[in-house]
Amino acid sequence: MTFTDFVHWLGRNNSLLLPLLLSIWMAWGDIRTQRIPNYLTLGTAMAGLGFQLGFHGWGGLWSGFLGLALGFGLLILPYLLQGMGAGDVKALASLGAWLGPQNTFFLFVYMGICGGLLILLVLGWRGLLWSQLQRGWIYLNRLWGRYLPNLETPGEHLPKQKIPYATAMALGMAVLYWHGWKY
Repeated sequence: MTFTDFVHWLGRNNSLLLPLLLSIWMAWGDIRTQRIPNYLTLGTAMAGLGFQLGFHGWGGLWSGFLGLALGFGLLILPYLLQGMGAGDVKALASLGAWLGPQNTFFLFVYMGICGGLLILLVLGWRGLLWSQLQRGWIYLNRLWGRYLPNLETPGEHLPKQKIPYATAMALGMAVLYWHGWKY
């Protein structure tokens, strides 16, 4: 098998393998340093657009740009609300370049489910799950306009809990890989 044959086999049969490996690399960096390097997200986006153009032509390139824009658009609001870092936004956008809009949306859903489970697991591991659930319940009651007099939010003075969300993205990418390409 020549290198060209291998690349074509990879593109036809395992087109989600490289984005999965890249998402694992991003998660590893996020866990270690709480950062996702720009060279990794930019390189992933450029390679994804190249993949789309090489295997699907101009329509694939357009699909890659739409996936990139959708990935950016889905996480920009949580970033602006300080719910996640800019690296997470760039990471989903760069994976979107590989995946196109439909699979980018599936990845977003899968990573949301995995992220929710990951947050529960980490808070439980740190012994903060119950206080954070109480805090959330009080916040929702205040949001709905119910007056709760003299009630201090449990853990109100605790530092904000940081979760390496690229891990949830990698887990979501693994689920997408397991389900297969939806192009």
